[in-house]
Amino acid sequence: MAERWAPSLAIRGSVALHAAAALGVIAMPAVWPWGIAAVAGNHLLLTAAGLWPRSTLLGPNLRRMPERNARLGQVGLCFDDGPDPAVTPAVLDLLDSYGAKASFFCIGERASRHPGLVRDIVAGGHTVENHTWRHSPAFSTFGVRALRREVTKSQQVIGELSGRRPRFFKAPAGLRNPLLEPVLCREGLRLTTWTRRGFDTVWRSPAAVAGRLTRGLAAGDLLMLHDGSAARTAEGVPVVLAVLPVLLEALAERGLTAVSLEAVADD
Repeated sequence: MAERWAPSLAIRGSVALHAAAALGVIAMPAVWPWGIAAVAGNHLLLTAAGLWPRSTLLGPNLRRMPERNARLGQVGLCFDDGPDPAVTPAVLDLLDSYGAKASFFCIGERASRHPGLVRDIVAGGHTVENHTWRHSPAFSTFGVRALRREVTKSQQVIGELSGRRPRFFKAPAGLRNPLLEPVLCREGLRLTTWTRRGFDTVWRSPAAVAGRLTRGLAAGDLLMLHDGSAARTAEGVPVVLAVLPVLLEALAERGLTAVSLEAVADD
């Protein structure tokens, strides 16, 4: 369901600054260097905010589970960049063996090539969310039309395959620009990042990845791993498959429950 876009304080301030700079130059042309400097500084700030995945300057950003979920001892578990026929089925088996639930942020184009995996994710009681159509590394530089194409095409395909339109969205590497939030509101999507990530697409050491995820692990955390683009250990095992049992055991020892973002969908 589409939502009305409410510009963040930073966006409203940016609009006001641009207007003030323009009026100032019109009233006093000699101050144009100061006006340009102010506008350039503002653009640098907005760019930096978009390159900081957990920033809320550009709009709402789900970085942790809501407090009510934390009180229930819940931890949000997410897997990105799939589905991958070599990894996703094994991830689903591990989750099932521990009675854990998760949200899979799928790349739309990959989902279209592996519809059976999308159905398997849903059949396991998990949710499938939107991670763009192609996962372009240039996503944060896209204009409105390109952003809409990446978001809406994935939204449509995943919705058709899973039987449920995604409610959450994650940008590639968490990088975005100020034009994204209105597009997400139009599709009824909520921007999501993480409390902590495992860097399991880069690090080949399961111990290092598991340590990053479990050190200070607490109720309400939102954790990110990858069933797509997975790094491999020296033995060729996808790191996520070596880390996941350790993580799920750590959750059980702390009395925490891994849940999908369905638990916060109506928050």
